[in-house]
This record gives sequence, structure tokens and C-alpha cells, in this order.
Amino acid sequence: MADRGCPLEAVPLPTEVRESLAELELELSEGDITQKGYEKKRAKLLARYIPLVQGVDLSLQAESRTTGPSPTAAAAPKQPKSRPTNSRDERFRSDVHTEAVQAALAKYKERKMPMPSKRRSALVHSSVDAYTPPDTSSASEDEGSLRRPGRLTSTPLQSHPSVEPWLDRVIQGSSTSSSASSTSSHPGGRPATVPSAAAALTGLAAHAHIADLHPAPPDVTTGLGEHAHCERPQVASVRGVPRGCSRSILETADGVPVNSRVSSKIQQLLNTLKRPKRPPLKEFFVDDCEELLEVQQPDPNQPKPEGSQMVMLKGEPLAVGTPWPPSLLAALQQWGTTQPKAPCLTALDTTGKATYTLTYGKLWSRSLKLAYTLLNKLTNKNEPLLKPGDRVALVFPNSDPVMFMVAFYGCLLAELIPVPIEVPLTRKDAGSQQVGFLLGSCGVALALTTDACQKGLPKTQAGEVVTFKGWPPLAWLVIDGKHLAKPPKDWHPPAQDLGDGTAYIEYKTSKEGSTVGITVSHASLLAQCRALTQTCGYSEAETLTNVLDFKRDAGLWHGVLTSVMNRMHVISIPYALMKVNPLSWIQKVCAYKARAALVKSRDMHWSLLAQRGQRDISLSSLRMLIVADGANPWSISSCDAFLNVFQSRGLRPEVICPCACSPEILTVAVRRPPDLGGPPPRKAILSMSGLSYGVIRVDTEEKLAVLTVQDVGQVMPGASVCVVKVEGTPYLCKTDEVGEICVHSSATGTAYYGLLGITKNVFETIPLTSGGAPVSDRPFTRSGLLGFIGPDNLVFVVGKLDGLMAVGGRRHSADDVVATALAVEPMKFVYRGRIAVFSVTVLHDDRIVLVAEQRPDASEEDSFQWMSRVLQAIDSIHQVGVYCLALVPANTLPKAPLGGIHISETKQRFLEGMLHPCNVLMCPHTCVTNLPKPRQKQPEVGPASMIVGNLVAGKRLAQASGRELAHLEDSDQAKKFLFLADVLQWRAHTTPDHPLFLLLNAKGTVTSTATCVQLHKKAERVAAALMERGRLSIGDHVALVYPPGVDLIATFYGCLYCGCVPVTVRPPHPQNLTTTLPTVKMIVEVSKSACVLTTQAIMRLLKSKEAAAAVDVRTWPTILDTDDIPKKKVASIFRPPSPDMLAYLDFSVSTTGILAGVKMSHAATSALCRSIKLQCELYPSRQIAICLDPYCGLGFALWCLCSVYSGHQSVLVPPLELESNVSLWLSAVSQYKTRVTFCSYSVMEMCTKGLGTQTGTLRMRGVNLSCVRTCMVVAEERPRISLTQSFSKLFKDLGLSARAVSTTFGCRVNVAICLQGTAGPDPTTVYVDMRALRHDRVRLVERGSPHSLPLMESGKILPGVKVIIAHTETKGPLGDSHLGEIWVSSPHNATGYYTVYGEEALHADHFNARLSFGDTQTIWARTGYLGFLRRTELTDASGERHDALYVVGSLDETLELRGMRYHPIDIETSVIRAHRSIAECAVFTWTNLLVVVVELEGLEQDALDLVALVTNVVLEEHYLVVGVVVIVDPGVIPINSRGEKQRMHLRDGFLADQLDPIYVAYNM
Repeated sequence: MADRGCPLEAVPLPTEVRESLAELELELSEGDITQKGYEKKRAKLLARYIPLVQGVDLSLQAESRTTGPSPTAAAAPKQPKSRPTNSRDERFRSDVHTEAVQAALAKYKERKMPMPSKRRSALVHSSVDAYTPPDTSSASEDEGSLRRPGRLTSTPLQSHPSVEPWLDRVIQGSSTSSSASSTSSHPGGRPATVPSAAAALTGLAAHAHIADLHPAPPDVTTGLGEHAHCERPQVASVRGVPRGCSRSILETADGVPVNSRVSSKIQQLLNTLKRPKRPPLKEFFVDDCEELLEVQQPDPNQPKPEGSQMVMLKGEPLAVGTPWPPSLLAALQQWGTTQPKAPCLTALDTTGKATYTLTYGKLWSRSLKLAYTLLNKLTNKNEPLLKPGDRVALVFPNSDPVMFMVAFYGCLLAELIPVPIEVPLTRKDAGSQQVGFLLGSCGVALALTTDACQKGLPKTQAGEVVTFKGWPPLAWLVIDGKHLAKPPKDWHPPAQDLGDGTAYIEYKTSKEGSTVGITVSHASLLAQCRALTQTCGYSEAETLTNVLDFKRDAGLWHGVLTSVMNRMHVISIPYALMKVNPLSWIQKVCAYKARAALVKSRDMHWSLLAQRGQRDISLSSLRMLIVADGANPWSISSCDAFLNVFQSRGLRPEVICPCACSPEILTVAVRRPPDLGGPPPRKAILSMSGLSYGVIRVDTEEKLAVLTVQDVGQVMPGASVCVVKVEGTPYLCKTDEVGEICVHSSATGTAYYGLLGITKNVFETIPLTSGGAPVSDRPFTRSGLLGFIGPDNLVFVVGKLDGLMAVGGRRHSADDVVATALAVEPMKFVYRGRIAVFSVTVLHDDRIVLVAEQRPDASEEDSFQWMSRVLQAIDSIHQVGVYCLALVPANTLPKAPLGGIHISETKQRFLEGMLHPCNVLMCPHTCVTNLPKPRQKQPEVGPASMIVGNLVAGKRLAQASGRELAHLEDSDQAKKFLFLADVLQWRAHTTPDHPLFLLLNAKGTVTSTATCVQLHKKAERVAAALMERGRLSIGDHVALVYPPGVDLIATFYGCLYCGCVPVTVRPPHPQNLTTTLPTVKMIVEVSKSACVLTTQAIMRLLKSKEAAAAVDVRTWPTILDTDDIPKKKVASIFRPPSPDMLAYLDFSVSTTGILAGVKMSHAATSALCRSIKLQCELYPSRQIAICLDPYCGLGFALWCLCSVYSGHQSVLVPPLELESNVSLWLSAVSQYKTRVTFCSYSVMEMCTKGLGTQTGTLRMRGVNLSCVRTCMVVAEERPRISLTQSFSKLFKDLGLSARAVSTTFGCRVNVAICLQGTAGPDPTTVYVDMRALRHDRVRLVERGSPHSLPLMESGKILPGVKVIIAHTETKGPLGDSHLGEIWVSSPHNATGYYTVYGEEALHADHFNARLSFGDTQTIWARTGYLGFLRRTELTDASGERHDALYVVGSLDETLELRGMRYHPIDIETSVIRAHRSIAECAVFTWTNLLVVVVELEGLEQDALDLVALVTNVVLEEHYLVVGVVVIVDPGVIPINSRGEKQRMHLRDGFLADQLDPIYVAYNM
């Protein structure tokens, strides 16, 4: 593998130094010592032995002696220090594969990918020196010079003729370029000398970035070509650019130049996604309404199996005539009584010393004692606790085989069923809940364990063993000798071997993580022991060394069961000893002259690393070295390498016997030595791409993507084997097809315990011939292994069913992908080789996820480079994309009992967002190829389509209106009320002391009030001041900059009194002048205000130093303060000559960030007040409470206009006061017993969040909301149902009626279109299909159906208002329940924009639009909102059927993606549901990429968990690929006073790099 040099041969290291080094290695790999400490101690140990050659990097010297292609980094001066290679669990090592991967990487040219950006504080996981450049001057410290003793070099080049051609190609093409690039990329670097092909290769690979691999989604950048602006030449990416020019300049889609790091990264991302890669997918069928996902069409050129149908394979018969013992227990009794001194089992401690040898006599007597104790001494309420056939858990550590063996046989003798499980270490072990489920379903009530183990289990305070998560309550029995009772002489164990009765239950964890128990009967147990004895040629008194776990699998079958049948002596080597001394098993084979050894390829590999200098070991006594995981395709390299090294130490090649096991079948096949009749071993070199189609092809063209597998020998005696298709009906495979191996034999497991259905459907199968006839009348057992039968009837295994990932119609093995990733280790990046690969289902297909533990000293740059190269390698070798690649800190993945990775638990954590990665790279653009086809818009029917009366194509026209308003001319009263200034004077004259306004402060006390006459007098004084001090003329605009209060209302009427046009402006926030003051300045300038009226405090603020920093304070118009103006009357109050004259300007900033003012005439103002008065039944005797901002829209109208018009009393609650007293508004409503109240969504949210737990306290304080008839949320958006419902539910306890809460709807062109009011039917809710909405259609569905979206009616249409739904493009009228733009006609429509900042021309038709056909005379105003009308079953006051208006969302906000129209709120709702730490979310698009900004409520290091979850949920629910995920702090997403998200502000902040994000992930 990369980085594998030879130690310098000049100085052989003494044994004790070697051992100290091995111990150090181990400490480091276990995390007991830091990297720095390790390097220090190691340097110390080796200081005496290293010849220092000044100025030459010794890695090159070492390199020049290696024989094979072992790439090491070319020593360019800036190369990061290569890291010490760790003794990792190299499950998947293969030099051929490493070469293939390096060659694949070398093919790719450098290309920039945007690196995720991360806030420094979020880097808690990485060490400080990750950011300091390595010190390259001291070569002796460099790992390159200190190759670890005993790294394997791969076989010489000549022995791989297949390797040479590409190596030559690479050398010619690259040695110069690689050295040149390494020199030029580092200023002042000396040219690197490239000593070998391999170094040239890595030189290239180390500098390669991601190559161009993957098909982009067809439409990511479609919109770009159409813009006329040309792209500026790209400056190189942010990384590796001299400071000062790292800011590339580019333009946003609107042609606005953006100068920031973010945008250059996005541009990189676009460039990555833009290139046409693979041929586009074939056209596919799309139904207009249901978006069908692309079904992967089979590739016409894919390889198909061509062989004949396989025949069933029969093993040799079980030998007859051999004097087998009648049962295992009979054998135990025989040996225990006739050969009591014969050794049965020797246990070792962690130093390798034999601690105890169990003899057959002892095993027999102690098992008897235990059986007696279990049956006679345990009682529960005077009943025996156990009866024959009960299940008992065996909880023994891997270091205590003796006690385990006694417990196992003790249970068998007592006719109890042992269930061996792992020792639980903590309450929340990975997978322990599932083990608990198994114990519960087996009805286990007793656990056997040892004294030492019981002491180590976690305890409660009472000293009892805790109940582990998900476990049934257990009694724990310690079985050390002193706790057992001696049986009386005449006592005999009940056990007769019961044939079909269950002997023991072995657990197995499935791919999903569920744990099942496999029952093995007494008959199977006996048959298995006999078959193993015959196959392995075991004879009496042989010695076997066992390195495996003796509690299950081959370790149990050989080392505990078969050994007893043959009176063998087993030397059990604990895992802990192997970790300290990987050679221990070889030393024991040598010391005990063992004839057989049972190992895994991992153990062979570990011993290779430690064997140098061990001169005195010999393996000549071995006749069989059984490799238990021979079915792992990657075991062959360990076997070959082991043989290479140990052949000189007496190991004979035919001794290595790989075998295949499976929990269901027990032993599937074992290779036998020739003396036991085995054929010569075989190898197969298979094409990976063929395998992915389930076809066996010996590879010819592509030399890179191959899998080399070895046979696992022949079928077991007495067994029949066949290979069946993996999916669907179990037909027999053809001879060149890969399938699942199935076995019929008397020695297999019998069932999954207690799971009849799964046993029938999964455990058993009846193979069929192609004609459909069953192969045999008895069921076969499935092995879960994938393979085929090769020449000489040898069994070959290429993978496990559990590790199979079916992606896009092809099948990939997780183990193969792990192997490829491990081969991409330019600098030994992965911590101890810990990589988990699994698939998750997203959008109806499996997606591959790769999670690796990274070394503690890896820098961000390293991680990113490693990740990008892994993607390349996997794409090149497996032709499949990786959906998500995540790196987690070392030692954080959940561990399986023997130190491996617990895959299903890892997957579970990934899906729950609990993995806490420190780096993530998602590639949805490349992997997700089954999105629905982008929609092409159909040409619509033109105006010629028939209209019959009010029907469009058989549907009622979608139009509705509020009740009729009587004409104004009819009554003098109405004429009087035409001008609000007249109304106020009339009220001051007729009811001078009637109170109109009460203003409350945060404490709930009334700070100011205004009666009719007080308001009138104040208004007069203001008018006089404006005329005299301001010297204003009629028609001048005046900006009113006041906090919410009576002054604002008085100055408004003051302006009307002197003929000026008021413009209300929210005052700047004193703590936040830089962002709030420019808006004030802008409104004052845009509205052309001649004067600013304000308070003294604000006036000082406007002219302060701080203000000068934000705006130009010299250009303010006249500023007057109204705090103490003289009591003066105006000579005459101005009366407008015509009702159409301008009364006031209403300025606001839309959610899309556009500032605009609308003109309100006197006629429109009084018509608005009149409509609201009629709808809400407002009279002078009424009181209403208002908790809204008074600066624009309906909020302004309710504060300043309505009370004066209708004479009712308004209780004013400024929303800002709620920040210090949340219950202020509700207390006021209760105190003044108001029937009608208004609020905003932000107020409602504050109340639900802030008072959720305090309803009890409020009730105690006497808050009662039963007086409220209607509580209206003033909004310009789709009603937020979930918020209004939770508000209603929460305050139901305080008497709030469930029917009270409703919403209003208004917008720029008409501030009040709908208002629930006090009469009329309740608001209705409908459920629509979200997918249809994207196509601009409404499809009503049932509540709870998939993709359903609830929409609530936005209140009743106001009197005098007419609404119609028009097509957004053709402007034709639409039918009932069709989605279109809401158009409105009413006397209180605004008369036009005063100015739309920057976009006047675009909006000319907003106020005077006409339908393209039908009623073309009426003039309508376009609201800019999508919605639909639907006639309901309810009747309104006039007796007509009620038409409900449903608002879907603002047209300006919608996102046009893939030809469909998305509403941001729908995507945001999905995202917020994805994880509990997501507090808020906003989405926007930028150059056709979807950007999702998420506020994280939680720890920064959990931020990266959200990236995959957000990407998944948007894909699943909206069929969109997220381009960028930005994770920010709570409160970053800007929200306006109405509680609406300002997505465009957010977008600008993101592009200008002002969000200070925790993490930005660019999805590839």
C-alpha cells in the first residue's frame, strides 16, 4: 500500500527494541498515547540505529531498495509529513488493488472542487498542529525515513506482467510533469528527484484534485446560458492562491458583480457540475400529474450469463463404520471418566503464559456440578427456577474460555439451552438493545457469568447489575467453583441427546441491525462435529490453536464442540494477547507442536507485521491452517503474503485451508489438504463490472477493476449445495452467474428462534430449475454468501448478502468499496483502517455512504484531498458514485464486540443525525440519476376558448366578492366620512371626551391615552408647527419617525390638517444603527420628504456620530421635534378638493427585499376603514386590542385610521414590549375584555414559545380569554396552520375558543383583502397535493395522504372587494379550484406605486391589469400572490354559498427549478422536520443551485450531522438536489416585523460572506 518502504537494512534492530516498538504502535492505535508522545518515544528508541545522511530524505534511499511498486510521496519540500503507518485491522489489503487504485487516480488531471468552509471553533476535533506547516528541515523526524520494521513490500514487478504496461505509460506521461508540478507549486522548492515509477505515480496522485467523473443533473445550470453577461475569467480557486488575489470576481445571475469567497466557491461548484459527463438518460414517460421517477433501464450492453444451468452438487457421504460416539455428551462422559488427566483446554493470559489447563476429568465433573446446581439449587417462590428446555444466557469475556466451556456443557447436561452473548460493557453498547430483544424473545431469565466478569459489569447503587437498555430483567449466577453444589453420588444428569431438540442458540446480527437467534439441534450439532472431523482429519489427542472467538461461529464449532468429540487439546489465544503480541499464536503452534490452527486473515496479517527477526519459530508441525474468513474476498492477499514469508519457516503451501462459514449453515465449505483428498487450490480474477451485474467474467481488457478470489474448498461431507438467484424466485443460477449459496445437510441450523415466518421465507428456500420444478423435496438453508461453483467443484465466495448494495440496477459489495477506499491512502489518513460502508435508501434507490475515522493529526486540506480521491477511485474501479462521504474523529464509531465497526449502529446514527462527523462531502448531483424529468410547459389554450356565461370549459369561473357596499351618495353620513380629518373634527366636537386610544407599556400600565378632543388639539399644534417652522406647502411629504404611540397618530392627523402627505417610518434601533438607519434614510429620500417629524431623543440619534458612520447625516431634510411645540391653532384646517387626492404613502420592504411605497387616496382610506368597520362590527362602544407594528399595511390602518373612523377604543400594545413581558398582550385582552384582537405571526410565536409552560400561572393571575370572539393574525403570506393551531390548543385552558383564531390577507396593492370578522362561517381547511402545486395545479386530497399539504382559508373577503383568479402568463380567468394569481378590485385598492425602488417599469400593470378574455372591462390590481378560490358547502350571511380564498404563496418568492414552481416554505417545513436541532431554515436559489440555510440549535460539532439529513429530506419530498447547505447560529435568518423571512437579504449576506456560518457544504 502507499507508504510501504523497507527498513534500512544496514542496522538490524535488537528484539527488545522491536517489541517496545510494537507495544508503542499498539498504544497509539488503541488511543492510549498521543501522536506526539508516540513520535517522541519512537525517535528515542531508534535514535541509536539511524544513520543520518544530511539533507537527503531517507525515504528516497529506502524507496530505491524496494522491489515492488510501493508508492511513497515524492519529497517535495512542502509535502506534509507522512504519518506513521498504524497496525490497523487490515481486512482488505491487496497490493494489486492498491496499484489499480493508484493507477486509476493517476489517470485524472487536477481539477478544483470547492472545499467546504468551516468556522474555526467548529474544528474542535482537530489538533493545533494540523494548521502549522510540517517542519521539513529535520529529515530524521520525518516518518519517511523511519519505515516501520516489517512493512510488507509487494511482489516484484516482473511477477505482474499485467502491471507493467500501465506503469510504463504512467512513467512516460508523468514523471516530468509530476516533479515539475511539485516544484512549481511551492515557491523556492527544489526539483524533486523521482526515484521510481511508483513515486512518480504518487507524486501525481498527491497533487491530483478531483477529476471529472460524474454525470451532472441535466438542468443545474440551464438558466446560465440565456443570460447575456459574460463570465469573467476565473482566478484560481481560493486554495493555493497567493493572498490578495484569492477573491475572484464574478457576477450573480442578475449581473451584479459579487466579490466574495463564497461566490467563487459556488462558481467552482457550477463548473464542476456543468460539464456534460455521461450520456444523458433516455427519455422517459412522465404523466402530467404524478411525477414518475425514472426507472433505471437495463443497459443493453450489460453482460448476461451465458452458461448452462448448474446442477446440484453433493458432498461425499459421511463416513460409515467409523466408531463415532453416539452423542457429544457421551463423548464428554467417556473422556471425562476414562481419560480424566487428558488436557482439554489451555487458557492464556495477556502475557502469553498458560494460566490454567482444563482436563477432561475436570470439565466433566465441573459441568456435572453446574448442571446439578442449575436444576436443583435455584428456586423462585419454592418452584424450581429452570426446567429442561429453558434458555440461559452465557455472558463470558473473551479471555475466559475455561468457564465458558464448563457453562456450555453444564447447560447441555441439564437439558437447558445456552445462548452465548457478548459481555455488555455499558448501558448503551452498540447493538445491545437488539441483544436484549433476542434475550427477551428467547424468554431468558438467568445469565451465567464468572466472578471477575460480574464485578466488572455496571451496577446500580444497590449493587445489583443494571438492567441494560432493552434487556429483560435477569438473575445473574456466578459459576466459579465455590458457588456450585456437589451432586450426590446417585444423581445422574437427565440429558439424553434429544435429536431434533434444540442444543444451543447462536446470535446473528443482520444488515439492518436486528439480532436473531439461530437454533442448532442436537442432531445438527453431532452431524457438524462429525463432518468437521472427517473434513479436517482430526484425530484423537491432536493439538489445535484457536485465535477465534470461542463463543460462536467456527471458534465454537472447532474449539469447543468438535475438539471434545475427538479428545483434542485446544490452546485458546485471547484477542487481548493478539493485540499485544500478534505473533503469540505462531509461538504457541511452535511450542505445543500444534497440528492445526484456527485463525482469521487479520491474525495472519498482524503476525506478518511483527515477524521480522523472530528466527526461532517454525510452522512445520502444522498440517492445517484453517482461515475462518476465507470467504472474505480480500483474505487471499493475507494468505499469499503469509505463505511468502513463512514458507521459509516450515509452512507448507497446502496447509493453508480457507473455509466459508455462515451462522445459518455453520460450515459451508473447507479447502482440504491433498492428503485428505482435496484438489489443488484455484484462483479466479474476476471483472468487478461483471460482478456488479451478477455475472462471472474472467477479466480481459480492464486490468484495474478486478477482484481476485480464492476457492474455499469443497462441499462438506453429507451436504448438497446449489446456487440460486439473489432476488425473486429461487431459480438455480447458470454456471457463470453469481448467486446465493444454499445448502441442504443434516448439519445446518434449523430455524430463526421464534420467528416462523422469517424462517419459512428467508432461512429456508426450495431451489427451482428453470422449468420451475423443485430441485429436491426438502428445503435448503440459505447461507447469506454470494458465490459460484468453479472448476473441480470448488466453491468460490465473492461477497455477503448483508454487504450488498443495489444501486441503479447493479450490485456492489460493501467490502469491495472499503478495500478501494483503503487503497487510497497517500498519507495513511484513515485511523486504523476503520471504514464503514453501507447504503441508505433515498428516493427509491440505494445510495452508498462511506464513513471513515480520520487520524487525529489530519488537517482540513488532507481530509478534503483524501475524500476527493476516494470518490475518484470508487468511481473508476466500481463505476458507482458515493452519495455521502463522512469523516469522524478517531475512536468514535460504534464498536462491535471484537473491535470492528458496528455497521448497523453506524447507519442508524447516520440516519438519526447522531454521527457527529468532522467532515462531510455529499455528491447527490452525481448519484441521483432517477429524478423526474424536468417539466416542459404546455402551451395554454388561447383567448379563443369558449366562454359560456360564467363557465370556463365546464367549470365555474373562480371569482368571488364580499358583500355589496351601498353607494356613498345615498347618505349624508357617508359624505361626512369621506375625509378622515373631517371625521376627527366631528368626533372632537360631538363626543370630545370619548377615549380613542390607550397605550400600554411592558408592565401593563397605561402610559398615554387620547380622547377625541385631545387628539384633535394635538393635531392642530403639529399642523401649526409644520406651517411655521417647517415652512411646508400643501402636498409636501413629511416623514414621521416615531416609536409606536399616540404621538405617531397625532402627527399623522397634524399632517392631514395642513395638507401634507405623511409617511410613517420605523425609527432606527439605537443598538443597531448600521443596519437600521440606512433603511430610514432610504425611505426619507425615496419618498422625497421635505421634513422629518420626530422626538428629541430620536432627533439626537439621527444626527449623532454613530449615525454619521452609517449614513451621510448632512443630507437630512429639516428635522423637527414635536416634544414641546407651542399651543397654537391653525388658521384653517385644510380640506382636500377631491377624494382622489393623495392622503398618505405606505412604505414597506417586501420579503424579496424591494422597498416600495404605495399611494393611498382619501377615498381609498375611508373605503378601507368602512370595510373593516362593517366586517368587524366596530362601534364607539367597542374595544379592540392591537399588538402590531404601526408603520405599514393593515397594522398602520388599525393603529391610526380605524378608531378615528369608527369611534371604537383601541388598546395599543407595542410588540417590542413583549420582549420584556411576553404575557402583556394576552393579559391586556383579558383585562379589557376585548372581543376583537389583532396580532402578527411573530407575536403569536413569542407567546407559544414563551408562555407554553406558564398557562397555569396565567390562570392563577386571572387571565381569561373567553371574551375573544375573533383573534386575527395580520399577514401577507400563506396561513401558518401549525402555529395558529398550537396557539389555539395552548391557550384553550385560558378559555380561548377553538374557533377564535383566524388569519387575514392583504398585500401591497390592497392592504386588506380578507378578514375573518365577527360574523360568517368558520375558516375552512383543505388538503392539497404538494406535487400538483409544483405544476401550478390544485388537487384536493384526503387528510394524511402522502404529499398532502393543509391550506387554511385566509379569512372572509371584505365588503366591496372582488377577487378573481387569473392565469399568471396568459392573464385569462381560471376556473374554480385552479391555481393562479389573485387579482383584486375594490374601492380601497391603492392607486399606484409612489416608487418601486429601482424597478418602476416592471410594476406598471400591478394596479391596472385587465383580463385577456372574458370580462375585459374591469380594472384589477394584481396581488403577486398565487392562490385559488373554492366554493364550499357553507352559507354566508346573505344565504349564498360561501367562496373561500386560499393563499398559496408569493409569486416573487417562488423558486423555478426543473421547470416546476416551488414555494420556499414547503421545502423549509420539510427541512425543519429533518432533525431536532434545526431551529429555523430558509432556502433560496443562486445560479440555479438550491441553497439551504439552517439555524443550528445545539453544539457546533453536531452541525455536520445536518448536511446529509437536509439533502435526503429535500430529495425525498421535493425531488430536488440541494446545491449548498449552510449551517448558521440561531437568529441569523433575517425576519421582518410581520415575522416573514427576508430570504433575499439572507442571500445577499451569504454571497457577501457576512453570515459567519458554522459550516458550508457544497454538494457535488
